[in-house]
Order: sequence, then C-alpha cells, then structure tokens
Amino acid sequence: MADDRNFILKIITPDRVFYEEEVSMVEFNTVEGEVGIYKDHIPMTMIVAPGILTITRGDEVKEAALHAGFSEVLPDKVTILAEIIEWPGEIDITRAEESKSRAEERIREHAPGTDMRRAEMALKRAVARIEVVND
Repeated sequence: MADDRNFILKIITPDRVFYEEEVSMVEFNTVEGEVGIYKDHIPMTMIVAPGILTITRGDEVKEAALHAGFSEVLPDKVTILAEIIEWPGEIDITRAEESKSRAEERIREHAPGTDMRRAEMALKRAVARIEVVND
C-alpha cells in the first residue's frame, strides 16, 4: 500500500529515465542553495546546480551525482530534467580525480582566456562524483 506521505520522483536524462519511484523526500542543489522536498511542497521550478542528489524512501537512502538541469516541483510529483546524473557504481573515480586536478589547476593558474565559470563548474562536478563514491 502506498504511503500517503510519499510523492513521485522522476529523473530524466537525454539518454534514459534515470529514476521513477515513490519517495518520501529528495534533496539536491540549486543555483540558490540546497533544497529538500517533501510531499505537498509549493509548486515551483528551479535550476539544478552540481552536487549530490539524496533520495529518501522510507528507511532507504540513495545518493547520485547530479550535475545540471531543471526541476519542477508539484505537490505530488517532482520531475528533474538532468543533463547528467550518475549512481556511484557508474562513476570512474580515477577519471573524476583527474578532472578535479585539471579544474583546480585551471583555476589556480587563471591564464588569460581561461573560462573561470566553466573551470569552477567542472570542479563542482568532479567533487560531486568523488563525494558520492566515497560516501
């Protein structure tokens, strides 16, 4: 029997439906800060920022590295259109650590022509990947 405190979480990427289940809470980063959503949240849309997405379903907690996208929050459903999202088992930790080092180097050197916003976003994505694997 469905729990009346649950809502549907649907996460879609260009390649697949990443997740679609009833959940009790979802947490993720937005450009305005971290949010936690429960059932009956006020309707809103948000821009997703790189970080860890946490899904709570009863006593079970799952995490994934969420990189960018948009979310639509309705009282009984949250939809996230994600550019990229990965479960810990899908992440190549060596590649993530190398990406982190490259981004840190670009930021540290701040050479002319370096797109600092792009370097900072690459660093945030790499850190999210590393953290979700190491948790």
